[in-house]
Amino acid sequence: MVLAVIRHAESIENADKYNGFYQDRRPWDGRAAHAISRNIVGLTPRGFRQSAWLGRELAELTGMGRLRVLTSTYRRSIDTADVAFAAWPGRCERTPLLDEQHYGDATYMTKAELFATYPDGADGRRQRKHLWVPSLAGGVMDRARRFVDLAQAAVCGGQTVVAVTHHTTILALRCLLEDRLLTDVVDEPRRAKTPNAGICRYQLASGRFEPIGSAAPPLDL
Repeated sequence: MVLAVIRHAESIENADKYNGFYQDRRPWDGRAAHAISRNIVGLTPRGFRQSAWLGRELAELTGMGRLRVLTSTYRRSIDTADVAFAAWPGRCERTPLLDEQHYGDATYMTKAELFATYPDGADGRRQRKHLWVPSLAGGVMDRARRFVDLAQAAVCGGQTVVAVTHHTTILALRCLLEDRLLTDVVDEPRRAKTPNAGICRYQLASGRFEPIGSAAPPLDL
């Protein structure tokens, strides 16, 4: 049995965030922005094509024992799974354990607003959004640890697990699943960010998950 961790397909926010969500000045406060991001932001046409690619790429999983598909509570994650597993007769589960990091009042602030509001240590935060409060080392990592426990129990019980989630959550999951330092895992996306609809596969061996490969959709989808 395996665990597949997937970043949601391309969303409207991914494709055009600087002309909308991060426009200066932003037309909403942090609370409204978070509600929009969670409940309204859907996939682009390319995102739907990436989701269909996921369905083809993961088709073999439906034959690997009992399949359990879990998503975050964000629409872009739910839509990705619904398209990818449209032919699967099961039901995708939603869990806040896979939710994206919530930046509180800092949500969708422009960089100028962030630096003015949180001046302490601003230089170290310029290229690391996750360092803005609340921190990755707090809520996201705690939820990721609980999800890994859930996934391990499910795999031990004979289930194949698919998790459709978000970039920051994947950083936390990789840190735990690959037994790596958080700083090392976080530094990698500065060179190559987790692609939309990217897949990281893991296999449980001797009580621990081990990476067994990754895949990403073609760039010309």
